[in-house]
Amino acid sequence: MNRRQFVQAAACAAGAPLLAAASPATSKEQEWLAIAESLKPRLLPTPVTPDGIVQMAADPAQFLHWRADRVSPPEALSQRLLRRGDSAIVDFGRHLTGHLSFSIAGEGRGIDAPARLKLTFGEVPAEVAQPFDPYHGGLGRAWLQDEVINLDVLPAAIEMPRRYAFRYLKLEVVDTSPNYAVRIGSMKATALSSAAGDPPPLPEAVPALLRQIDKVSIATLRDCMQTVFEDGPKRDRRLWIGDLRLQALTNYATFRANDLVKRCLYLFAAFPREDGLLPACVFEDPQPHRGHEYIIDYAALYAAAVLDYAKATGDWNTAADLWPVVRKQMDLLSAYVGSDGIFAAPARSWVFIDWSDALDRAAAMQGTYVYSLRQAVELARHCGAPGEAAKYQQSIAHMTTAARGAFYDSSRQVFVSGPKRQVSWASQAWMALSGIATAEEAAKALRIATAQTDAVRPGAPYLYHYVAEAMLGCGMKLEAKQLVETYWGGMVKAGADTFWEVYDPSNAGLSPYGSVLVNSYCHAWSCTPAYL
Repeated sequence: MNRRQFVQAAACAAGAPLLAAASPATSKEQEWLAIAESLKPRLLPTPVTPDGIVQMAADPAQFLHWRADRVSPPEALSQRLLRRGDSAIVDFGRHLTGHLSFSIAGEGRGIDAPARLKLTFGEVPAEVAQPFDPYHGGLGRAWLQDEVINLDVLPAAIEMPRRYAFRYLKLEVVDTSPNYAVRIGSMKATALSSAAGDPPPLPEAVPALLRQIDKVSIATLRDCMQTVFEDGPKRDRRLWIGDLRLQALTNYATFRANDLVKRCLYLFAAFPREDGLLPACVFEDPQPHRGHEYIIDYAALYAAAVLDYAKATGDWNTAADLWPVVRKQMDLLSAYVGSDGIFAAPARSWVFIDWSDALDRAAAMQGTYVYSLRQAVELARHCGAPGEAAKYQQSIAHMTTAARGAFYDSSRQVFVSGPKRQVSWASQAWMALSGIATAEEAAKALRIATAQTDAVRPGAPYLYHYVAEAMLGCGMKLEAKQLVETYWGGMVKAGADTFWEVYDPSNAGLSPYGSVLVNSYCHAWSCTPAYL
């Protein structure tokens, strides 16, 4: 299933009734949910005042074709009377996840009609510079952050009830009456995160670009750390296994909010599908329940997330408690491995790997499952399950031999995938991470593929992370550093103060959803340079 098919399927499913999984089905699942809820963190508020008033200027030299020019200090907003058709754009100076409040008063002959305001919140300049409509994206228009409010009585103190993810606020006076204008004052945002303070910055001896990348990585993770590790605080606003695994790794190196990781692991355990497969995502409201998406590679990587947690915290009791969930994922997915040792996902199932329509996923999925089996072996040994460890080792050996026969092109010294023997960065990364390729083979294959102009490149930071991690694992430290500097550093140079969901340096208009306006510009899977 490619991303266009998924978006269409998700749109159809969104209108379906909630699956009968709003409550855990077994007493053990109820116990796991209770543990998760006991670990729910308190959100810590941070007041953020406006940094200045800006105007947006079209600029083709900018990646998203807009730049923010500062035109006046923040106090200029309260010094100005705004009439019908007037507007102002407020820059808060940083990305934040939270709420907005302000005061408003009317001045003139008389307040003889309601005041109608439109507020548009943007993570990047393009969101407050370009009109949202007509909207042609594949996801719901309501994800776009704009509100129209009518105020019958002035003066008033306004506290916007919704939570937003934003740096910029465009405030427009849609209407008053000819007899009065409005004045805005006391504007304040309240940023929310369960992260307690920021980790110390990297030492001054570290190059400036890497220090800035690290700072933006930490800001990305901070704004996604709510009562779960959200994938994107603007859009989706839920917990996904793939994002969680990368957020958790970065958390261990930065905020060390390890109880939040534990909460998320237990939330997934509490809501398996009827056959035991874990959902790709979990919602918290109106009560915790599973999403309707199931992603094969995400289910496999739950084993890695549990092992990462246990190794980072020393909490092997939690690993033992969750071991049956890990074992169930491995057992369910083993059914997709043929007698030839090749993993073949069922038709119409979702293997993600990356946001890329062009990618053939067979080799990468083989590698992902073997990688996950290796994590499961280590967990099994710690959890007193030597039989499973031995079984998984046999599967690893069988699938490794099969993969080398099916996917390794010795003449080209790269791994290929699919009937067209496609070369991709994804295939090389997962063959390296899984240990199917030796370190020497992996390094050579990665160097060849990344230099090959027609190789399928990653479509999003999620896969770029695994490419960088694969490089580090086979001794390509310099190349991994260069990748971080060019890819995530490219976002920094493009103006990112939190890292984006999708970024293709050659295609500013890339969106899995048909509109860059609905892309997430603070996205969990992009936060990993601080870990790398």
